[in-house]
Amino acid sequence: MIQLSSTPPSSASESIPEAFVSYSIEFSSFPEFAGNKSMPNVFSNNLLNNLGSFTGTKPYIRVGGNTQDYALYDSSLQYALIGTVNIKRSPDYPTTISIGPSYFESYSTWPDTKFVHGFNMGLGGNKSAGWETLLETVPLACKALGGGRLLWWEYGNEPDLFSTSAQGPVRPPSWDEATYVAQWLNGTRAIKAQLEKACPELNSNATYGYLAPSFAGTNNHLKPIKTWQSGLDVDQNIKIISSHNYIGGATQPGITLQGTLMNHTKTVSSVNTQAKLAQNLSYTGIPFILGETNSLYNQGAPGLSNAFGAALWGIDFNLYCASVGIRRVHMHMGTNYRYQSWQPVQTNITTKGTKPPYYGHIVVAAMIGDVTKGKETRIANIPLENEREAAYAAYVNNKLARVAIINMRQYNYTVNGTSSVLNPVKRPSKEYSLTVPEGCGETVSIQRLYANGSDAISGITWDGTSYNWELNNGKPVKLQNVTVGETAKVESGQVKVDVQDSTAVILNFASSLHR
Repeated sequence: MIQLSSTPPSSASESIPEAFVSYSIEFSSFPEFAGNKSMPNVFSNNLLNNLGSFTGTKPYIRVGGNTQDYALYDSSLQYALIGTVNIKRSPDYPTTISIGPSYFESYSTWPDTKFVHGFNMGLGGNKSAGWETLLETVPLACKALGGGRLLWWEYGNEPDLFSTSAQGPVRPPSWDEATYVAQWLNGTRAIKAQLEKACPELNSNATYGYLAPSFAGTNNHLKPIKTWQSGLDVDQNIKIISSHNYIGGATQPGITLQGTLMNHTKTVSSVNTQAKLAQNLSYTGIPFILGETNSLYNQGAPGLSNAFGAALWGIDFNLYCASVGIRRVHMHMGTNYRYQSWQPVQTNITTKGTKPPYYGHIVVAAMIGDVTKGKETRIANIPLENEREAAYAAYVNNKLARVAIINMRQYNYTVNGTSSVLNPVKRPSKEYSLTVPEGCGETVSIQRLYANGSDAISGITWDGTSYNWELNNGKPVKLQNVTVGETAKVESGQVKVDVQDSTAVILNFASSLHR
């Protein structure tokens, strides 16, 4: 029995801010995701608009990642970006990169979208070509991000790994917090000076600031607390504390869909490490976010990060983050990445289209709802007995509005989730009983996230709606073969709902319903 309260429990989050569901896009992939002035990527923009229609604000976009620290500027380059892949360093993205002036056109293609632009600290802090790139690209970036498009800046991606990176160290073993802070201050002060010349309107306290320190985790070579104690924010220009998080690694032994992703205990353990850091830095008064995160680092694993089970994980992960006070989550992706939410272009590796993780983000957005126009949503985790299930309550203006239930018991559409033989076992389900407080109505509407199994990579619907590229370029399409409009009666103060294994539902107690 799930006990519900009519008002938020003491464990509920504060009000969820705008654009909680946001994205981080790999620097080298951004021109493909966004397009340019002559060929904007409308598909990507449609998917962002879908999320904005639920929450009232389009996702914020952080443009960065490992490749921001490889990018050097070439003013004569006729292309947005040219990159060379060194398979020994990474098979998934270029590690030798030149960008030209047209790179910055990509910031103009998505209306009503705010961006974080990542500058190169990896090379900018220790090579003359990198430093020149910083000085030359600040004017280009700031002019591209004027008119309300700029959220904040970022200087350096995961500097806590600069001396230990598997893709090749860019700092010596003596790299420490004090040296990092000195280089960060030197670079950000240079950025401010360039802004004063090129875009003085973006240099006020209201418009100038950073996501920082963008560490890869909470306990790598550089330690977050010691970094702050070393004077990282002495200039008082850090507007958002950004940390990165991955549940595990793509090639780590023992990683499975059920044991790693579709596992509430694993998710709670991972997020709580970040929540503890947020608490330890709360004295700063600066909001704490996950500026880059996803399922498995090294761009995800096939059959795990790109399967429907990853969509269910994404719901649990994002809602748990919301419930413990992490203020925004930027899900990371790049072209051909296994954990991507969508593939923006057709390649010889990955088909263009909407991928399973995106549908999880749609459910999170539906659960949070519109947090503009005077509406405030608070999220509370509802503890359940089994680590293969999770539940959350959403309170709108301090009244119970919605409950999400995620049944993460693995059910594969095919035998073992890897063969072409269909699973002959009937799909199990679990009945959940919930106590419904007075004043929540006599009828509960039910919306379902559905696919044929946790191993499915297509055929996904949310409340009977598909957001697939091939149907209407990512715009919502109601399918005729999916039942919608489901309701359940509240009887004797209780409501019951069946949730099939490897599916999720939202129960709506409010009179208004966003479809």
